[in-house]
Amino acid sequence: MAFTVNIYYTGTGGNARKFAEEMKTSGLVERIRAEQGNLRYEYFLPMDDPETVLLIDEWKSEEALDFHHKSPMMSEIAALREKYHLKMRVQKFQEMTKE
Repeated sequence: MAFTVNIYYTGTGGNARKFAEEMKTSGLVERIRAEQGNLRYEYFLPMDDPETVLLIDEWKSEEALDFHHKSPMMSEIAALREKYHLKMRVQKFQEMTKE
């Protein structure tokens, strides 16, 4: 079962967007997308909130997501989040299949 995680990064002074830009330019985004089990890793800008960036992060299984959360990249992401003084709001969704 696939899992989708929506993470809303919110800051001030454009920091959420700067965070997302640095995630991309540092190569972290491509490294995450290359992880086994990653299906989607994309940032979006809400039209009604210029201080928030939405990350849609989709994984093939909970095991793949857990492996990602235990990877050394998580400390790099946390350091960038601290650098830009961002707050997070997380939503997790599980895909349900009918048989």
